[in-house]
Amino acid sequence: MDEELRSLTERLRAEAGAGASKVYEDLAATEDQDALADVLTAPGQPLWARELAAFRLGLVGDRRAFEALVLLLNHRDPQRCASAAYALARLGDPRTARAAAALATNELRVAYALHPVRLLAELHAPESVPALITTLARRLKPHDPYRRVALACVEGLGTLGDRRAAPVLNEALAHPALAEAAVHALARIPKQR
Repeated sequence: MDEELRSLTERLRAEAGAGASKVYEDLAATEDQDALADVLTAPGQPLWARELAAFRLGLVGDRRAFEALVLLLNHRDPQRCASAAYALARLGDPRTARAAAALATNELRVAYALHPVRLLAELHAPESVPALITTLARRLKPHDPYRRVALACVEGLGTLGDRRAAPVLNEALAHPALAEAAVHALARIPKQR
């Protein structure tokens, strides 16, 4: 079993509790994608059930999971965000990068931007570099409290190795918490000839 799936199933088993153990076990064991998709649209389903169904559908590339996974990617619980990002990266839905970029650049939700930023770096999509540049530029203001988001942007831009990121990465050099990562990121960007 994949480590992310194991971690998610342990967390959600505990969240479901003893009273829902049969429902949980059935949902965790089913291979019926239609049954999993029904959990996403049926009224009154607990969050743990929706998360488990969306995650499992995402892993097998069933695009019916997309909307639920995007909602979970923007959740206040970092574990839910991480699981959603993992499943979205494997889903193969062409809307994923656009949704992650919208979440990463939304200043009203910047506290929850860490996982969308990391997802953008993993996707290597056309939306990735512009969104990471925008998000990082906003994080370079004095006393910005979202250093983890800024650091994830720097690391992601290094992973992507796109020349368009050089100016914002050079600006990041002036920030002690980002300087070392910015040096490494700049080293990964091909030099112009």
